Amino acid sequence: MSSKTQAAQAGQALWAKMPKANAELFALTYGSLVTELVRDYEDPIEVNNQLERIGHSIGVRCVDEFLSKADVAGLGLATQCGSLRDTAEVVAKCGFKMFLGANAEVGGFSPDQKSFSIYLQDNPLSTFVELPPADESVGGDDLRKLKYSNLYCGVIRGALEQVNLKVDCNIVRDTLKGDDMNEIRVELKEVLADGAGDDYKEE
Repeated sequence: MSSKTQAAQAGQALWAKMPKANAELFALTYGSLVTELVRDYEDPIEVNNQLERIGHSIGVRCVDEFLSKADVAGLGLATQCGSLRDTAEVVAKCGFKMFLGANAEVGGFSPDQKSFSIYLQDNPLSTFVELPPADESVGGDDLRKLKYSNLYCGVIRGALEQVNLKVDCNIVRDTLKGDDMNEIRVELKEVLADGAGDDYKEE
């Protein structure tokens, strides 16, 4: 059985065991958070940074729950991540499915196998969301710089940091901006020494 199939089946098993939240309430709550950040900072670039930081804090805490639930379910995911490609499949097929119920795909690996893309056809965070058009007179141009779902980048970065992978994440395609799908680009920067990431240690 391929690692992709194993990861997909594991993700479905983990999702079945998770307590479910109302998807509409979840999306509206996240929308309220983004709206508050926009009001507080008035700069979409800084809002992007804040969303990434919040996501990072979430990511460093998700790993323990993710691995413990996988172990209880007998899925042994830790032993499946022998390469970045395997890790990418687990993040997309298991992580996104377990915590969001979202189906994600992996592709676009670079020739050196150090970067890849995660594709989301449907984004649970952006339900009910519409960004103002770029030509809108008040704030339209600025808000087009907003990466509404930048939380994902922080979560991925924080989670992978806890398994000793330092990565950069960027949203490169966004359906809120007219793209046909959502794409998160992940690039491996460094394999860290054993131990939790610095942020996790401090907190």
